[in-house]
Amino acid sequence: MTLTFQRIGAATSELPPIALLHGFASSAAEDFGSADWSDALAAAGRTGIAIDLPGHGANTPVEGAATDAASTSAVTAAILATIAGEFGTAEAVDVVGYSLGGRLGWELPSQSAQIRRVVLGGVSPFEPFSAVSSADLEAALGGADPANPLVGMMAGMISAPGRDTASLAKLIVGLASEPFDPSANAPQVPALLVAGSEDQMTQGIEGLVEALPEGSLERVPGDHRRALDSAEFRAAVVNFLA
Repeated sequence: MTLTFQRIGAATSELPPIALLHGFASSAAEDFGSADWSDALAAAGRTGIAIDLPGHGANTPVEGAATDAASTSAVTAAILATIAGEFGTAEAVDVVGYSLGGRLGWELPSQSAQIRRVVLGGVSPFEPFSAVSSADLEAALGGADPANPLVGMMAGMISAPGRDTASLAKLIVGLASEPFDPSANAPQVPALLVAGSEDQMTQGIEGLVEALPEGSLERVPGDHRRALDSAEFRAAVVNFLA
């Protein structure tokens, strides 16, 4: 399975291309489609693709059982297939991931020697999806008042206008079937973690840095959303990947 994407940055470059991965219930266009991102990469002489994750953006609906089509391993395989389809398998590629994109980006270097460096922003050391019961989520989507606030938050996110609610629900179940285990597949390549100074979702991120043989942490202004949109985050990406 390959995924939809949009090209950003310079038209051509001799530097390694960059694959950008957005957050949950967002899209490539929403997280990385602004002129700010394209201009920042172009000014640095970098070209890249912002990839829509399964169930997001312009992708077709997720078909089949969630644990087959939307598991962590299935999603990372689709990301790598998309990178290979665009850049081939021999060219080194850098990865920028945010929130869910950062969680998935954490896994990629262990699955492909093609990944050169990674910048992972807004990453939580904890797995949120495994705490969401599929039955409770379905009930909340049907209008029931959830006892677990996290279920209510997830139901609200995936039922917002323009979202593929059914596919995103499958993604929650699929990702929960292979929960995030930072100790299992820590990137062995140079890695920068970026966290917003007011982002409560990144509490404990220092523990992730300790799992990285070549890792560092940079703080930028903002909460979970504003950190991604900050000029400081874009500058951190460009400087580290240079």
